[in-house]
Amino acid sequence: MASLVQYWQRYRSTRGAKRELLTLLVCLALGLLAMPVLIWAAGSWKLGPYANGGLPALERDFYLSLSHGSLVFWLVALGPYAAAWLLRGLRLAFRA
Repeated sequence: MASLVQYWQRYRSTRGAKRELLTLLVCLALGLLAMPVLIWAAGSWKLGPYANGGLPALERDFYLSLSHGSLVFWLVALGPYAAAWLLRGLRLAFRA
């Protein structure tokens, strides 16, 4: 079984559209799977329990809003990809 280091090395060796597609897929997976959990954890810690139920209720509401095309929820889901572009831009700016 390949380790995380091997996956990282394979990712770093790819170039062009294939690398961008891999970046998009990983960031989209993070946005769809990790972001609702992080939002729920931060919200329940700071604001108290979710009004409609627990984590499964928040995830259901999140995916339902995505399927209805809510811009705010799509921005949350695509947030990690935007962060990747921001980090790329900052890296290029500091190299110059």
